[in-house]
Amino acid sequence: MGAKTQTCLIVEDSKFDQERIRRIMDKSFKNVFVAVAATIEEAREHMARYQTSIILLDNNLPDGTGANFALELSENPEFSKIPIVMVSDWPTPFMFDKAQSAGVIHVVNKSDFGARYIHAALNHNARPKRVS
Repeated sequence: MGAKTQTCLIVEDSKFDQERIRRIMDKSFKNVFVAVAATIEEAREHMARYQTSIILLDNNLPDGTGANFALELSENPEFSKIPIVMVSDWPTPFMFDKAQSAGVIHVVNKSDFGARYIHAALNHNARPKRVS
């Protein structure tokens, strides 16, 4: 077995959903290391220490919204090119608009989420630049 070549950061506060997403990752992506953060602050701490290849991001988190965190990342040159897939229970039109402004690759309902969205994001060269 080869070394892990990419890191996926799952930002999700539900233990059930963390495990569900981790199982999808483990089954479909053998060379991807999976890290989990339950809050935006934990995600920031992870990203300050480790290179991150892709972020799977819930919108409703204990310390803020994933859509706002995606906007924050899009404004930081160090993180703006990391592909993000938002995985949310109830995607709203407002969340879609904010996610699109942040260059999020996909916004997916948790019940529809699967490996194809991760493949698309990992194969996406870079998130589009945010238009002001």
